Amino acid sequence: MFEIDTLDHVALSVRDLERSARWYADVLGFKRLHEGKWNGIPIFVGNDAAAVALFPASEEIGSASVDRAAVRTLHFAFRTDRENFLRAQDELKKRAISFEFQDHEISHSIYFRDPDGHKIEITTYEL
Repeated sequence: MFEIDTLDHVALSVRDLERSARWYADVLGFKRLHEGKWNGIPIFVGNDAAAVALFPASEEIGSASVDRAAVRTLHFAFRTDRENFLRAQDELKKRAISFEFQDHEISHSIYFRDPDGHKIEITTYEL
């Protein structure tokens, strides 16, 4: 089995990226993280213990088009170390649960869905 260290971030679709980034900074004291990456989308805000990834509600996200009025959670992410990241992939393969690997330059992630279709990410910053 593999172990999860912590919830890494929550991905949210928002109506106004800058307004939301300012709100998280003002209300929660979050700072912008990973600036200059991914052409500015998503905007990551957070601290050493938690983060929020802000996506525009009107954008195409992956292969699914997001309705302009939709403001919802896109996925949630668990952080783990490199060893458990590899174990997680082995475990999902054993259970015939399909997943997608992505190299985010600063981290590696795998994405898969729960039985209700919620998108889950397991990520490691140990490259």
